[in-house]
Amino acid sequence: MDLARPVEPARAPGHDASDRTLPAWTYFDQEFFELERERIFMRSWQLVCHANDIPAAGDYHTFSLLGESAIVIRDESGALRAFHNVCRHRAARLLDGDRGRCERHITCPYHAWSYAFDGRLVGIPFKTQYPQIRDGDYGLVPIDCTVFLGFVFIRFTSGGVDLAEGVAPMEAEMRLYRIESLQPLGSVSARRCQTNWKNACDNYIDALHVRVAHRGLDSLVGNTYGMEVRTESVYRLWGSMEDLPRAGLSVRAYREVLPPVEFLPEQYRRMWLYYLLWPNLTFNLYPDQVEFLQFLPLSPVETLVRDAAYGYPDERPAMRTARALNLRINRRVGFEDKDLIERVQAGVTSSSFTEGVLGRNEVCLRAYAARMRATLPVSRLRTAPPRGTVAACNERMS
Repeated sequence: MDLARPVEPARAPGHDASDRTLPAWTYFDQEFFELERERIFMRSWQLVCHANDIPAAGDYHTFSLLGESAIVIRDESGALRAFHNVCRHRAARLLDGDRGRCERHITCPYHAWSYAFDGRLVGIPFKTQYPQIRDGDYGLVPIDCTVFLGFVFIRFTSGGVDLAEGVAPMEAEMRLYRIESLQPLGSVSARRCQTNWKNACDNYIDALHVRVAHRGLDSLVGNTYGMEVRTESVYRLWGSMEDLPRAGLSVRAYREVLPPVEFLPEQYRRMWLYYLLWPNLTFNLYPDQVEFLQFLPLSPVETLVRDAAYGYPDERPAMRTARALNLRINRRVGFEDKDLIERVQAGVTSSSFTEGVLGRNEVCLRAYAARMRATLPVSRLRTAPPRGTVAACNERMS
């Protein structure tokens, strides 16, 4: 692949050739949102953190999604385990905050029932009052948990596509970045946006807005920005750094100070590479660091954006400076994107707007919309079905 010039995006075999966006109503309808919760989010793998965010026994991260709460904790054997964040006694939430450490056990703050890090119930105050409980009963309820290249994923509902199968089209390229050995450059952070989660995903794989709305990013990689659909679940975008006269101070400084990363193949040492993995997870692969960005629905019109950055050990002053400049450039991109997706959310509720149009080269947006229509067929309808019938219509169209 020649990255020295603009790349004509490839069409994915068999992807939906529709020239329409998803209909506006699917971006704010409560019944459709409930279908998404059941059919998409409860069944999909969700990234919690990197394994190196949980380095020792008793270290944990929590994760919440649409009424469900999970704990991912490292047990005494070094294994990572995931459980519902719910005490088996009276359903109290066990652990608070995004992350923390349990010294000996997971202990409920309500009645002090205690659990080993492998989920076993190991302590009950006034145990004689519960003659019905036998050894081995009432351990924490496990959740599917797996690790991909050091990143920890969970799934609330079992079944469906294996994670390894879903990520296969991106695995070889991601391995180039030594992702399993990455160390956190900070904590996982989160911020709220007043938009539907699909608007955030649409924006991520919309390469055409970069020239218009992201002057800084465009001045770094704008002339070589390309996009392609790897599979119905994997979308790839990239750009190679150029010496463009329109670059601002931060971009020029980043371009000049970024030191060579010897373990990366030559073409990746000056590339910014992006992947979106269906339905809501992205990886930003830079020469100096790797980030994830995740769009978690809170309601039909509000999304939580989670993100974190990781780097391989590198104490060179130039690398520290490059990472700081990367953060500055992308912080600006984040502000710009928040404005864009909230503008779109305000517009899709207008009575004047039913659906948008897609150009021939917007292959990622076309494929993403096609995947949604295949997953929830009711999204093929230009206008919403009568209230109370969305789920039934979806079943009839399946």
